[in-house]
Amino acid sequence: MSRIGKKIISIPTGITVTVNKGEVNVKGPKGELSEAINPDFKVEMEHGILVVKRPTEQKRHRALHGLYRSLINNMVVGVSEGYKKELELVGVGYKASTQDNILELSLGFSHNIFFGIPKEIKISAETAKGKNPIVTLEGIDKQLIGHIAAKIKSLRKVEPYKGKGIRFVGEKIRRKAGKTAAK
Repeated sequence: MSRIGKKIISIPTGITVTVNKGEVNVKGPKGELSEAINPDFKVEMEHGILVVKRPTEQKRHRALHGLYRSLINNMVVGVSEGYKKELELVGVGYKASTQDNILELSLGFSHNIFFGIPKEIKISAETAKGKNPIVTLEGIDKQLIGHIAAKIKSLRKVEPYKGKGIRFVGEKIRRKAGKTAAK
């Protein structure tokens, strides 16, 4: 049995989960999410507890068991609490600003980069004097926030010698030693 698939999902108050054949809908105070699942799987709800059950012990069913449980749990957490990712721009002259879900980045290239953000995500950029600019992504869909954060990070990857680039707040970067003077 899958350790993750066996775990129960506790549904907080104020959240409704509807299970149709092949689709799970989760509605809460922050919004509504839905996910298509294999119709062979059974999603049972009793007394505020959700359980995902697989039909057989086939390899493909075992592989999907934990996945579906995690996706449903992420939806429940998303509509009740929401998700937040913070990116830090490390480098001299790196700037970030937002306007109407468009992120404008100045990352040392010849032109600024304009990055369109989906309307489901709320974005903000803050710059404090003497500190690196921080871009904050907030929303209910964990997959979408992670995907957008990864795309923003790929615009300027962190280089290992000086540590310049875009990184998550609190992320540890493995630094390399530079050249030593030849004798």
